[in-house]
Amino acid sequence: MATDETIFDHLKKEIPVDEESLLLNPDSSVGLVIVDVVNGFCTVSSGNMVVAPTKPNEQISKMVEESAMLAREFCDRNWPVFAFLDSHHPDVPEIPYPPHCIIGTQEAELVPALQWLESETCATLMRKDCINGFVGSMEKDGSNKFVDWVKEKQIKAIVVVGICTDICVFDFVATVLSARNHSVIPPLEDVVVYSRGCATYDLPLHVAKDIKGAQAHPQEMMHHVGLYMAKGRGAKVVSQVSFDP
Repeated sequence: MATDETIFDHLKKEIPVDEESLLLNPDSSVGLVIVDVVNGFCTVSSGNMVVAPTKPNEQISKMVEESAMLAREFCDRNWPVFAFLDSHHPDVPEIPYPPHCIIGTQEAELVPALQWLESETCATLMRKDCINGFVGSMEKDGSNKFVDWVKEKQIKAIVVVGICTDICVFDFVATVLSARNHSVIPPLEDVVVYSRGCATYDLPLHVAKDIKGAQAHPQEMMHHVGLYMAKGRGAKVVSQVSFDP
């Protein structure tokens, strides 16, 4: 029987993700979108779901580090940042998931490495109560906070980071690309996913078997699949982001 490593290597050969590099300058008209980098998904033993790591996780730690680095670079240049915070009311379930990131708890707050964003004038923070940030941005009057942000800031490209690569990040990216294709979100042209700034959770099969309703979720494999699917929808996937002074 093939090992997990062999299976993953085979997957990467069959569905490769060709990653690019991205150079940003003052004329890039770019915004940074941070998806759900909250304690409930990223901080050890801080969440009520299998997403939250029970011990330090290299992929998640790297994602937090890269997201914080990009956020600082953007804010130092006074470039726009939009951060989604997964936040739920205790009496409104998000099927099929158990209660998580309840408003008023630390689960629903930004990780310590990003809490400084709360006082940054270039940053827009928005709590969302669903997987898809684009849908979570919809208002009762039909407007959309994310779309309004893009239009107000005249953003032509967004760089997306966050968690989970194959769930909240992918759902948001796919929807934004569809909205762009239908001229719903001008002047947006490009959606860029920064692979090192994204992460997903790890739930091995032998653990998932003992959790009612859970599905196995091998971290490296599902992270790769999320990037592959995003690229297939039309996103640019990059492994390096640099800045031209």
